[in-house]
Amino acid sequence: MKSAISSSSPMSASSSSSPCSSSSAISSSGAPVIHGKHSNRVLVNSFKIFIFKIWTESNIISVQDAVLHNCWMKNGYQLYKIQEGEGEGLSADLSIFQGYFSDNFYEVIIILENVLPIIKYKRIKLAKTKTVSHSVVVHLWYACEVGEEMASLERNGKKEVDRLDTALLDLPILKAPIIYIYIYIYVCVIISYNMQLMLNGPGDESLVPRTWGQSLLVCGSVPVLGSWNVKRGVRLSSMIFGSSWVSVKCFQRFENGLKLSYVGESVWKAECVMQRILSSGFILFLNSNFTYRYGKYDKSGNFSIESGSNREVSTNSSRIEAKYIFLSDGMMRETPWRGAGVAIPMFSIRSESDLGVGEFLDLKLLVDWAVASGFHLVQLLPINDTSVHKMWWDSYPYSSLSVFALHPLYLRVQALSKNIPEEIKKEIEKAKQQLDGKDVDYEATMATKLSIAKKVFVQEKDLILNSSSFLEFFSENEGWLKPYAAYCFLRDFFETSDRTQWGRFAHYSEDKLEKLVSKDSLHYEIICFHYYVQYHLHLQLSEASEYAKKKGVILKGDLPIGVDRNSVDTWVYPTLFRMSTSTGAPPDYFDKNGQNWGFPTYNWEEMSKDNYGWWRARLTQMAKYFTAYRIDHILGFFRIWELPDHAATGLVGKFRPSIPLSQEELEKEGIWDFNRLSRPYIKQELLQEKFGAAWTFVATTFLNEVDKNFYEFKEDSNTEKKITSKLKTCAENSLLLESEEKLRRNLFDLSQNIVLIRDPEDPRKFYPRFNLEDTSSFHDLDDHSKNVLKRLYNDYYFCRQDNLWRQNALKTLPVLLNSSDMLACGEDLGLIPSCVHPVMQELGLVGLRIQRMPNEPDLEFGIPSQYSYMTVCAPSCHDCSTLRAWWEENEDRRLRFFKNVMESDELPPDQCVPEVVHFVIRQHFEAPSMWAIFPLQDLLALKEEYTTRPATEETINDPTNPKHYWRYRVHVTLESLIKDNELQTIIRDLVRWSGRSLPKEDSEIEASRVSALSVAEAVSGKQKSASTTEKPVLIK
Repeated sequence: MKSAISSSSPMSASSSSSPCSSSSAISSSGAPVIHGKHSNRVLVNSFKIFIFKIWTESNIISVQDAVLHNCWMKNGYQLYKIQEGEGEGLSADLSIFQGYFSDNFYEVIIILENVLPIIKYKRIKLAKTKTVSHSVVVHLWYACEVGEEMASLERNGKKEVDRLDTALLDLPILKAPIIYIYIYIYVCVIISYNMQLMLNGPGDESLVPRTWGQSLLVCGSVPVLGSWNVKRGVRLSSMIFGSSWVSVKCFQRFENGLKLSYVGESVWKAECVMQRILSSGFILFLNSNFTYRYGKYDKSGNFSIESGSNREVSTNSSRIEAKYIFLSDGMMRETPWRGAGVAIPMFSIRSESDLGVGEFLDLKLLVDWAVASGFHLVQLLPINDTSVHKMWWDSYPYSSLSVFALHPLYLRVQALSKNIPEEIKKEIEKAKQQLDGKDVDYEATMATKLSIAKKVFVQEKDLILNSSSFLEFFSENEGWLKPYAAYCFLRDFFETSDRTQWGRFAHYSEDKLEKLVSKDSLHYEIICFHYYVQYHLHLQLSEASEYAKKKGVILKGDLPIGVDRNSVDTWVYPTLFRMSTSTGAPPDYFDKNGQNWGFPTYNWEEMSKDNYGWWRARLTQMAKYFTAYRIDHILGFFRIWELPDHAATGLVGKFRPSIPLSQEELEKEGIWDFNRLSRPYIKQELLQEKFGAAWTFVATTFLNEVDKNFYEFKEDSNTEKKITSKLKTCAENSLLLESEEKLRRNLFDLSQNIVLIRDPEDPRKFYPRFNLEDTSSFHDLDDHSKNVLKRLYNDYYFCRQDNLWRQNALKTLPVLLNSSDMLACGEDLGLIPSCVHPVMQELGLVGLRIQRMPNEPDLEFGIPSQYSYMTVCAPSCHDCSTLRAWWEENEDRRLRFFKNVMESDELPPDQCVPEVVHFVIRQHFEAPSMWAIFPLQDLLALKEEYTTRPATEETINDPTNPKHYWRYRVHVTLESLIKDNELQTIIRDLVRWSGRSLPKEDSEIEASRVSALSVAEAVSGKQKSASTTEKPVLIK
């Protein structure tokens, strides 16, 4: 069999990054020739992988071995299926050669590409002992419950902990670590064999228990493991001095127990003797199979054993008798850490210091409230500059002007200087009063802040621009900062972001940029002002970020899927984007007509040439401020819904990449009239049905009759954007007989009345129109054509693309994940291909679950108690109505939810009263999801006094409206919320009772306070906070 490792593999001996020495080679016979004092003695003759649930379509995988420092690779091996207890195993025979090794370990690399894609390769450390000094038979067991959650947790448990920055945050997750236990068993003498217990953190000692007196216990059915007597088990413990690991030892002697010794590289071991007996001249195991489990033991004597069935070791199941067994047990089976958080857009925050909109420094107050309420996380929407047009529609936070620049909207002008003149201070106070409205006034707020900032800039520009702090900031960021400042200058100078009107600056070049930002230019002070604003935004967000880390709170950012068509990024990197296209989403829960976001789609082929450097730079920049992030529309990394740039809606699109329907394929199926299927099918009777008496006006204004009673669009009306433009002209000339909106909607319906979409780049390729069965064009086809097209439709959308989309995601998503240490969460809502969740599980991406949008097609409402661990659960999100608004929108749905979910036969209340909110929120707190994150609006609904504002006014976004004004502001200040101890207690109790982690400070406070309460009082919730709760001030 040929080796499965290609020359491009990072494990390949020919790789430039390989540590292979020229002193090793492979002979013509295929055996390694190792030069030096070490021999090529064979150490291992048998190999076995055991998997509780086999996750493969093939019985052949690539298994390679290598001595680490010699990097010699053998060929792949065929695996044989074996049965072990309740699961199946895979076994193979191979040889591992002793070559260059460290003082303590033999090191082997095993490639597990196909069976366990979650583990691309595993470096195995075999601890050296005096006993194993000759050729032996070795069984290597890798145990992994690959079904459901175990695969993701095994691959990503450490990564998730690391990305939460636990060393800094000191989260309680450290008390429930991902722990890897290794057990070595080998024959020592003819009447006994030794067992070696080893504990190993997965590359990081920080994952071993860090609590004083906490230890691990191996308890089992054999005497050396205590015969299921906890006090006689083999106990493994850890000790810490400050932040340094000073020793690891067994601090309590057990009967028949062993002293654990540290052998280096995060590995500890203990050896004991397990007896054998002689019978009729044959050597037999006294216990050929034995069972065991792991448990946790504290200094107070409390013991908790892991959940699940007993683990089992079989010593006689192989075709070759094993003399040495290596067992990797994966995770200790215990309830994993879970946390909770609050979500609110930056612009929606209200404080007593802000100027009409939330500001970065307000996050410090929000963090204080989060900690007091029991939250570990604060989630924001995108905070990048979106001021493309300098109009209110720039309020859309996902349409970035620059993916690196921060939004000046969130600048606190009072913090620009300690020496602000009195007249500017008065101007700030006046602006605070004027802008303190119910909603954000985007244009007025931006204009006011920039005006004040310019005045302060004039006062201190020389001081700031020559400071070491600014010069350091500029040096680290000039790659994006200079193009951003030049773009802002050109946008303002030409009074448009349309680059086609910028003359010679329409096309970017380094030479043009340097002239624009030159110190000798007349407008250099304007350029510096943009530097100045970004510098202060960086300082203020950094201050808030550091404060959050100090308080143990994670700031979670948002990574938009697109950029504005007229952005700095499309100006500087035009080849990275397909500018003749537009990004959107097919019809789904959010919009039955699909969505058109207007962003150009990505040219992934071009991006791959520098290993997606633009994406890596984005993540590096985000990681300066955030510990976690949400990947907006993660489906776009599998495939994107691509629309022509002349489309106004999101319905008539296609997926990119995707495998189209070829003309040859269609012709073989008897489909041949491609013009009929791919052009709008407009009959006179359809016009009369849609437009009534106005049909003749529509026909003469927008259409040409091409055959009797059949029409086509005129050249000036044959796209959605042309229709919109022509309707606007007709309205201005008072020619319309009906409302402009109604006519536009019906004309769009006519233009979308097609069955197939012809590829604009290859006329012999076609794509099924989404929901083609809803069109009258489809209804008028013969039965054979209908059946063929339905089958091909299902194949295109649900079958043929899966492998392509999987491969596409596995090219791009790992680059994002490896670009920073942030925890990555994917927004996986909408039309979900079957390949998405396996890939997310494989990569350890946390998904999103919204109760009203269940993944299960047979459910109307999701069941939080059945959510998987690797998820974020929430009752609502920014793209849908709040819990209150959703409850009040639909009476029939409300009745079904009240009966089926809340299990009540009574009539539900018309309003979403606090009792209903409490029930729904408690469901989500108690869900198995890693995170339960709640919109602040839903949390405020826990108290009736915060529900005086109409529920519909709390909606952040309406996905059906591409020109939605993002302007929602919370109607209570953070200062008032911090004083509301009653609300904090309600939320904190929900966190505590659900078993989710409480922030450290809050947990200590609660421990002393709750201990004074009776159990009945604590459970009933009747106990009030000891301090007085002030009545909050609401903004009406």
